[in-house]
Amino acid sequence: MKTYLAKKETVQPKWYLIDAEGKVLGRLAVKAANIIRGRHKATYTPHVDTGDYVVVINASKVVLTGKKEEATEYMSFSGYVGGEKYRKLTEVRVKKPEFIVMQAVKGMLPKNRLARTMLTKLRVFPGATHDHEAQNPVKL
Repeated sequence: MKTYLAKKETVQPKWYLIDAEGKVLGRLAVKAANIIRGRHKATYTPHVDTGDYVVVINASKVVLTGKKEEATEYMSFSGYVGGEKYRKLTEVRVKKPEFIVMQAVKGMLPKNRLARTMLTKLRVFPGATHDHEAQNPVKL
């Protein structure tokens, strides 16, 4: 019996819609990362992008458990000496709430070139509206 290995040309990506309102951030990110990687398919191949597209709406209403809301910080580095900036999650939620979901999903993907292309399949919107109605995303 031969092992089936998917090819990039044969993959038929689908679109999925996830409503983040009231959902725990980590559990939502695991579900989105698995769909983006294609882990939910029988044709999953680790070295091929077999995943589907994910649209996340209501990213500003995602929930964190425990004291993570106050304790979580995001660090950015400009490249210059002393160029580190730390921002609290509460500040980020006000200015750019989609960044929180993007970072959580990015952390659950492998750290390689393939994962960077997979991350482009994630579309996050802070409100209830999104631009991908034409793709007819399946609601999860």
